[in-house]
Amino acid sequence: MSTRIAFLKGHGTENDFVIVPDPENAVDLPPAAVAALCDRRAGIGGDGLLHVVRSAAHPEAAAMAAEAEWFMDYRNGDGSVAEMCGNGVRVFAHYLQRAGHVAEGDITVATRAGVKRVHLAKNGDVTVGMGRAVLPGGDVTVSVGEHSWPARNVNMGNPHAVAFVDDLGQAGNLFSPPPVTPAAAYPDGVNVEFVVDRGPRHVALRVHERGSGETRSCGTGACAVAVATARRDGADPAVTGTPVTYTVDVPGGRLVITEHPDGGIEMTGPAVIVAEGDIDAEWLAAAARR
Repeated sequence: MSTRIAFLKGHGTENDFVIVPDPENAVDLPPAAVAALCDRRAGIGGDGLLHVVRSAAHPEAAAMAAEAEWFMDYRNGDGSVAEMCGNGVRVFAHYLQRAGHVAEGDITVATRAGVKRVHLAKNGDVTVGMGRAVLPGGDVTVSVGEHSWPARNVNMGNPHAVAFVDDLGQAGNLFSPPPVTPAAAYPDGVNVEFVVDRGPRHVALRVHERGSGETRSCGTGACAVAVATARRDGADPAVTGTPVTYTVDVPGGRLVITEHPDGGIEMTGPAVIVAEGDIDAEWLAAAARR
């Protein structure tokens, strides 16, 4: 193995990621190594890690290789595997363009939640086709301290519980996962969004991402919030035949979410690469053994 491994650091509305380009899937990244890389004091620091692999070289993505050359092997900050990360897809696509693997315009990216269609605009914004929301039935409740709220169960390829509150401060510190009941609704854990209204079709959120804690932004969470808010407001594009768009403010910036009559959801926002360098392979190997 080379003594150094390339990396980049990027973010989408301040949801930040360590990016490890590895086209042939040759870099071993067990959970402990990912957690060490994402550590903000002892590592590079990030909410998660984007492992950039050719779909044909990864067993989880080989079946998608005909549709998408590149696979986003996404990991949470604690090293656990996640199905999807909306901000991560935007940063991933921006990296592919920067590296010369793709050009401006429409591309596809393989994820564990399926193939995502992405548009790289001239102004630097990236639009991601996030798929359709699934709205499982059943009552869900989110609690913080002595307060509790009914929540909307929304699945965007990963699970979300969306709670509408009077003030975002009611979410508490979000260091630990807010209790959600019934636990059986989310056997693999859940991302929890707390939402307030800012104006017509304009909301703001705070989010606890499973495996990462509170993050500055969550793309799938913003989509889940837009859908939950639309249903609360009585808007359903599948019924009206008219797209509905919400502006969603996150602590790290602003995202624009549009739900179309066919159920497809698009998310538009910025993506930034801020640094690149090398990881010491010996340090990474030692971290992987911890």
